[in-house]
Amino acid sequence: MDLFCAFVRVNLFAEKIPRKMLLQVYNLLHALSRNDRDCDFYHRLVQFIDSYDPPLKGLQEDLNFVSPRIGEVLEAVGPSIFLSADTRKLRNEGFLSPYHPRFPDILTNSAHPMRAQDLANVTSYREWVLLGYLVCPDELLRVTSIDIALVVLKENLVVTLFRDEYILLHEDYQLYVLPRVLESKKMAKSGRTKQKEADLEYSVAKQVEKMISEVHEQALQLCDTIHRERRILLKQEIGRMVLFFTDQPSLLAPNIQMVFSALALTQSEVLWYFQHAGIASSRSKSTRVIPVDIDPNDPTIGFLLDGMDRLCCLVRKYIAAVRGYALSYLSSSAGRIRYLMGTPGIVALDLDPTLKGLFQHIVQLLETIPKPQGENVSAITCDLSEFRKDWLSILMIVTSSRSSINIRHLEKATVSTGKEGLLSEGNAAYNWSRCVDELESQLSKHGSLKKLYFYHQHLTTVFRNTMFGPEGRPQHCCAWLSVASSFPECASLIIPEEVTKFGRDAVLYVESLIESIMGGLEGLINILDSEGGFGALESQLLPEQAAAYLNNASRISAPSMKSPRVVGGGGFTLPGHESYPENNKSIKMLEAAIQRLTNLCSILNDMEPICVINHVFVLREYMRECILGNFKRRLLTALQTDNDLQRPSVLESLIRRHMSIVHMAEQHVSMDLTQGIREILLTEAFSGPVSSLHSFEKPTEQQQNTGSAVEVVCNWYMDNIIKDVSGAGILFAPRHKYFKSTRPVGGYFAESVTDLKEIQAFVRIFGGYGVDRLDRMMKVHTAALVNCIETSLRSNRELIESAAASMHSGDRGERDASIRQIVDLDTVIGFCIEAGQALAFDELLAEASGAVLEDNASLIHSMITGIVEHIPEEIPEKKEIRRIKGVANGIGAAGDHDSEWVRLILEEVGSANDNAWSLLPYFFASFMTSSAWNSTGFNIETGGFSNNIHCLARCISAVIAGTEYVRLQREYQQQHQPLSNGHHSTENIDAEFQTRVTAEASIKSAMLLFVKFAASIVLDSWSEANRSHLVAKLIFLDQLCEISPYLPRSSLESHVPYTILRSIYTQYYSNTPSTPLATASPHHSPSVSLIHASPSMKNSTTPQRGSGSSGSAAAAADSGYFKGSSSSVYSQDHYNEPEIGNSRSNENNKPRGGSRRSGPLDYSSSHKGGSGSNSTGPSPLPRFAVSRSGPISYKQHH
Repeated sequence: MDLFCAFVRVNLFAEKIPRKMLLQVYNLLHALSRNDRDCDFYHRLVQFIDSYDPPLKGLQEDLNFVSPRIGEVLEAVGPSIFLSADTRKLRNEGFLSPYHPRFPDILTNSAHPMRAQDLANVTSYREWVLLGYLVCPDELLRVTSIDIALVVLKENLVVTLFRDEYILLHEDYQLYVLPRVLESKKMAKSGRTKQKEADLEYSVAKQVEKMISEVHEQALQLCDTIHRERRILLKQEIGRMVLFFTDQPSLLAPNIQMVFSALALTQSEVLWYFQHAGIASSRSKSTRVIPVDIDPNDPTIGFLLDGMDRLCCLVRKYIAAVRGYALSYLSSSAGRIRYLMGTPGIVALDLDPTLKGLFQHIVQLLETIPKPQGENVSAITCDLSEFRKDWLSILMIVTSSRSSINIRHLEKATVSTGKEGLLSEGNAAYNWSRCVDELESQLSKHGSLKKLYFYHQHLTTVFRNTMFGPEGRPQHCCAWLSVASSFPECASLIIPEEVTKFGRDAVLYVESLIESIMGGLEGLINILDSEGGFGALESQLLPEQAAAYLNNASRISAPSMKSPRVVGGGGFTLPGHESYPENNKSIKMLEAAIQRLTNLCSILNDMEPICVINHVFVLREYMRECILGNFKRRLLTALQTDNDLQRPSVLESLIRRHMSIVHMAEQHVSMDLTQGIREILLTEAFSGPVSSLHSFEKPTEQQQNTGSAVEVVCNWYMDNIIKDVSGAGILFAPRHKYFKSTRPVGGYFAESVTDLKEIQAFVRIFGGYGVDRLDRMMKVHTAALVNCIETSLRSNRELIESAAASMHSGDRGERDASIRQIVDLDTVIGFCIEAGQALAFDELLAEASGAVLEDNASLIHSMITGIVEHIPEEIPEKKEIRRIKGVANGIGAAGDHDSEWVRLILEEVGSANDNAWSLLPYFFASFMTSSAWNSTGFNIETGGFSNNIHCLARCISAVIAGTEYVRLQREYQQQHQPLSNGHHSTENIDAEFQTRVTAEASIKSAMLLFVKFAASIVLDSWSEANRSHLVAKLIFLDQLCEISPYLPRSSLESHVPYTILRSIYTQYYSNTPSTPLATASPHHSPSVSLIHASPSMKNSTTPQRGSGSSGSAAAAADSGYFKGSSSSVYSQDHYNEPEIGNSRSNENNKPRGGSRRSGPLDYSSSHKGGSGSNSTGPSPLPRFAVSRSGPISYKQHH
């Protein structure tokens, strides 16, 4: 029958080939074989094409002689076809179930072994019916044929001829079968035969005509429903089978025929689904083409592919067991057949010698089969094709009409024994023999899906639509992918290009599927890592939101208990709203996504490599790449918000959230994903080749192949905070230790990205390498600024020298004239302020680094801080000591951060190597004449000036100290060059100690020089007409003394008595709105800059006079001019305020870098009065002892 169908197919396919091409091919072949042209033969070819055009007509005429035999065969396979179409019967009676249908406790199902085995060939039977009745239409007039044809026609629209070529079934039936049926009907009506038979024939023909006319419409409507129901049945049955045989592999061998049936039915359903996808069929009565509605979102396909894949794997795994079972069955069947041959019935039949010889030969063959006991079954090889040939010969003889012994005779003669009849035994032996030597070929026949290659585009579409749908299962991925490994088998070996094309298509199919899978994996991770995912679980109210929430909540009445209402206005829901059923959808969605993600990860992790020709796809590696690549992309996109840089703390929380998802996935895979994430963070935090990480030397050529993330962040901080390119008015607030801006920089105000917590988040994200990168960029920038100062210093050297000489001589006119001629003074001040900002920012960075290091590696932190305290102070310093100091300075453990930092910069760029730098104090003193002072004012809220000029104090202090160190070091090297043999005696140690003391003394003298001349310029420059700048300059000098560790506070008193400063500060702090008594710091007071309303602007003359006269006069001036101050002081209760901050017993022994937390002034009890006052009256100190409005804290004498 398969041969018959192949013949029909070839003829039908010939219709699709152009006629000319057929003729040319024939002509060519003939010329090759005969070397000449045989016109007669050629004429016969033309005749053949003519008679077979259309081919169905010719086929119907030619196959007329075998038509009755075909009809008989189709009637014989009818029951199997009916059974396969009856889904309910298949399910209820357990044809495909390994359990017994009525007795579930009986494990093996021997209820229908033969029928179940018949189902394996039902796909072929259906094809026989479709093609058989098409070319032998007369057979449709048999009484039972109409039902068989109806069942098969109703569920098919096409018949495939070759690969993906097909014919439209119903159109051909209507064109070529219907006319023959109508003809029969006509003849029956005309009474060609006896009346009774004529009536029967007429009625049958009428029924067939009706069936063919109507079945097309039915097929269009029902075929998809019929097949969907069948797919659901197979999904259930095959799923059970896989579970059952995985659990009970010993029962696989007895039920192998049933497994083959399940595989064959599933294969047929999957192929049907893809063959009919996109088919368009025209209805019989109208020419309108209707596409068949095949649902591309059908999830059962995934289940069927997966079930087939796992069943095939099980059979391959236990193939030796199946073969062993088959061998033992055949051995036992030999005895049964011999017994049946000796029964009285068979003896009475008196078989002819041929038949008897065949039976005896069969028994001999079965008895010689090797027994599998105690032997390796896979090593047994036996060819049973001869046995099968003999059994087929017996069947051919007993089914032949010419044979005296009929098939029924044999069955009746042996069935009386109460056991299986001879034929049943023989058929069973035939089937089991195929499980010995043809097991692989049977498995590949029933389990192969290579034909899906021709529909691989549809396959990809269905996969994409179903895999991540509600019914999709990640474990099906493997089956979808492994289908591709059989695609190249479809290629014809005759055409070499086809082999490569099919192979390439298979590889592309796998790649596109992997891309979809990884896209889905990425999608799941991103769903969880979104504001609606894990973000919703960690959402917290900002303080402002909480305040609005409380205000709204207090306004509205108590909500009803049934469901929490949304609080009006703010859009916040009341606590506990997640617990209500209507609100838990999002949690369910999260749970589903988590479950799917973990499933997918574990499946991909355990999946076998997919091999397609010479390509091997390891899904675990793809998954690793996908997760890490996605993390990197998310990191780079999270760096920036819509308008600008993301806040580091937000970025850190986003990274932590993503990492928690990766850690969750990591629990289900046997890979170290955390290591990969660390590597990504490292490459994003380290700019330059990672190979140079272990060598401390800087690489000669900076390759910018890594560190893109840290580059973005560092550039943003450099441009927007240090350089303020956007002109957002960046100011450093020393009191709060952050930078402020008058308008947002990008998306945020500067304070929300430069706060210590934010910088700590930056350090935690990018680690030491990120800190080094930012530090390096600031060093480069500061080096450029210092270079500008040096250039200006050199270009104005003569003027500064003359100004210095006149400062010493006290010639005010000449001094002012020289200073006025200095070029670009304001520009240099701008550079110095920018350098001061960099110093301030770097100190913040160092403090944040120290805090993070102490949290995460406290031992290292304590080791560094411990070492720094005991490092020998020497000039010049050894390379290792410089490095340790650099590290300590980077975590804020060194004493004086600023001067150390500037010193490192100067050493790197090789500056400060001539005498010009000794003029620095004079140059800096000349800054006091700048017009920049006219527009500034002190802000007590920030503890700085409105134009950032307080950063100038940092710059002056650091640059003077740094240059003095470098200058002394150079001098020392020049003096001690010949003695550097590495041995140090005690004298040397003393000398080194001496040099350090010298360095400090040198820095102190330079700073004192600056203070002295700056104060003299300040005090000389004021006049009745112009004195607005005076207060700012005096506060500036006081701040410089506070910042510099080399400058005792008392050093300013010889030039500016502290009574003046105290009056100024009192004026500022007493005019602020009073704050709660518990907060003894203006940190919490509202930001109000009162500089313009301050009486110290208008009445600054009196304190100035006081500086030259007695301290009591100054006190009197205070009480006269600062009415607001005294009233505010005395309006409060008198009680002792707790001391805050660090008090010092001796100003001169002030520890370097000691932080003063108590505000601008902090005098200890050793001071009885201003150094310049000759007061004999009571000290003015007690008057200020109870001030609550500022940070001034004096020790008291009670």
